[in-house]
Amino acid sequence: MIQFKQVAKTFRKARVLDGISLDIGLGERVALIGSNGAGKTTLIRCLLGEYTFDGSVAINGLDPRSNRTAVLGKIGFVPQLPPPLKMPVGQLIDFSASLCGTDPKRIHDIARRLGLDVDAILTRQFVRLSGGMKQKLLIAIALGREAQVLVMDEPAANLDPEARKIFFDLLAERLQDTTMIISSHRLDEVSSLVNRVIEMDMGKVVLDDKVADDVTLTDVLNCRIVLKRFEPAFAKALDGWKISAADADQLIWTGEIAGPDRLRFLGILSRYTALVADLSLTEN
Repeated sequence: MIQFKQVAKTFRKARVLDGISLDIGLGERVALIGSNGAGKTTLIRCLLGEYTFDGSVAINGLDPRSNRTAVLGKIGFVPQLPPPLKMPVGQLIDFSASLCGTDPKRIHDIARRLGLDVDAILTRQFVRLSGGMKQKLLIAIALGREAQVLVMDEPAANLDPEARKIFFDLLAERLQDTTMIISSHRLDEVSSLVNRVIEMDMGKVVLDDKVADDVTLTDVLNCRIVLKRFEPAFAKALDGWKISAADADQLIWTGEIAGPDRLRFLGILSRYTALVADLSLTEN
């Protein structure tokens, strides 16, 4: 599906990629992890045909630079930083749909599933949207095409927990016929989404390993938390997760979280370890 062969890239005498060779098959969900400067984004840009480089990259046997239209028509890309586009949202959707021959309605429908009121912002410039709105729209554009490859750079960073759950559901619908590369500097952000981890450091692959694939993207966990005492900061932290007090004293809190978000949720709870008397997360 995707082949990198001895890919190397130098910027101003600095070796950013140093002989990367990888084979990624159809249906694999890859976490591309590493600290800032490890080479993740540069590797993605090479895959998208945006950079010249030494070595070769092929998607279904096609070079993404010399076959740009054919290759990019089958790739959905969610960048980490939204582009500063002044184009109105409606025009951006229509333009994006025309590039890959999809129906703009598909993009509208996915955006609405993510909780974005598309009709209310069609005439607004993309650059004037909030960070969360931009992220939802970019995800809708990427998932609204018949993509064989999804490349996502920190895709859920600006999404609220409810939108993240819907995002996981959308990915689950594409598992059988789509290869996914999800870039992040933190493994806990993406570990439940993937079945392979590739770690980069100093332009090299330092880890390439299969991981357990027991958690489905549509898993939902019942959450129950018992506190030693009530703390307003704790209540504020859980407000966006739809975890609410189940008793008058506000010592027992219950709700549901998306299975792939369990590590992220536990990271939030770790700030209040001294308050928690009991915690349970059980599958529905």
